[in-house]
Amino acid sequence: MDLIALAVPFFLLALLIELAIDRYRGSGLYRVNDAINSLSAGTLSTTIGYFTRLLPAVIWAYILQNFAVIDVDPSWFDLSPGGLALWALALLSFDFCYYWSHRMGHEISILWASHAVHHQSEDYNLSTALRQTSTGFLFTWIFYLPLFVLGMPFEVFVTVNALDLIYQFWVHTQLVGKLGWMDRVFVTPSNHRVHHAQNEIYIDRNYGGILILWDRLFGTFQEELDEEPVVFGVRKPLANWNPFWANLQVYSYLWFDAARTRRWQDKIGVWIRRTGWRPADVAEQYPKEAADLEQFHKFDPPITPIMRSYIVGQFMFAAVGILWIGGLYAREGVAAVLVPCVMLWTTLFGLGLISEGRGYATRFEMARLLVLMPAGVFALDLLGVVESAGMRAVWAGLVLYGAASLAVLTAASKSMPVREVN
Repeated sequence: MDLIALAVPFFLLALLIELAIDRYRGSGLYRVNDAINSLSAGTLSTTIGYFTRLLPAVIWAYILQNFAVIDVDPSWFDLSPGGLALWALALLSFDFCYYWSHRMGHEISILWASHAVHHQSEDYNLSTALRQTSTGFLFTWIFYLPLFVLGMPFEVFVTVNALDLIYQFWVHTQLVGKLGWMDRVFVTPSNHRVHHAQNEIYIDRNYGGILILWDRLFGTFQEELDEEPVVFGVRKPLANWNPFWANLQVYSYLWFDAARTRRWQDKIGVWIRRTGWRPADVAEQYPKEAADLEQFHKFDPPITPIMRSYIVGQFMFAAVGILWIGGLYAREGVAAVLVPCVMLWTTLFGLGLISEGRGYATRFEMARLLVLMPAGVFALDLLGVVESAGMRAVWAGLVLYGAASLAVLTAASKSMPVREVN
């Protein structure tokens, strides 16, 4: 049973409720561009995961089969008192490993390059919870190896992983204040707001997934202070609505330093030393300005209401595609979803360009509608991914979708300000 898939409708419902409350109060917790960028990053993470999730699973299975020190029978994890105690122990063990995975994700440069995606949003709402990395599969699996060495059954691991992630969804909100004793034991919205801050006092604090006790135990806890309002985001702003660049930005900075430093030790150190460290020769030649929160402004290129409506409409269409792709993956496997995923990714890329007001955004979007989308549907037809009877409906839907999109895009682009980008 995929608990995360079952939770998705509730995630979306909660997000819509929070959005409605925000609009009613006029508190400005949501911006269309930021929220869609977060959801696009989450969509990209999910769909790229179809092609990458096998790697850690194979490694974990190998460790479990060959190096487990305890032969744990999955049937022990039932609903009896003993079974429930085992479930609680498994969840506690996972949360402990998550703490260290999360902490190292902030303290080691190459791990931060992956995790930074989750922190780039300069707003803080439930859409931020869905903003996930697409490159976590590279190294995150390492931190959960001890669980398989101890013999945790794979199906138990999958379940407690899902429970830990589902819990973390609700803490990404500003609508819930401090919660008394809960703030001292559990990760709560107040505790996790601290974690997403770029204020000096809050940086690299509150790593827990479910329990904040790990942070209290290992010296990384920081209470949210009334006199220090949280400024969300990262010290080096993304300043971009492209979900692909969101995943590559920090890697590009590390590569820049590694390629220019002279010492080979520093070329390696750039990747594995503490975040923020730079080789002396590169730092001297290419200095970086220190972040000044007094001068901080959210990235928010101007956009007309009609173009904003176009972006929202296109993302809603993409959301339907996401659900369809998920069902197709469950039925047919990874090979069947490659073409639909490419079609989806080009949509997300185009929406990012439009949100930024790039000069070539409208041209790219027209090329997507007139060339890339028909080519994708033709490929689906050729590969037989959809039954022949269903393909007729797909072609008809494409014509209607393309015509409506082009009409709105043409009208919207006439009044859209163009942002000059270096």
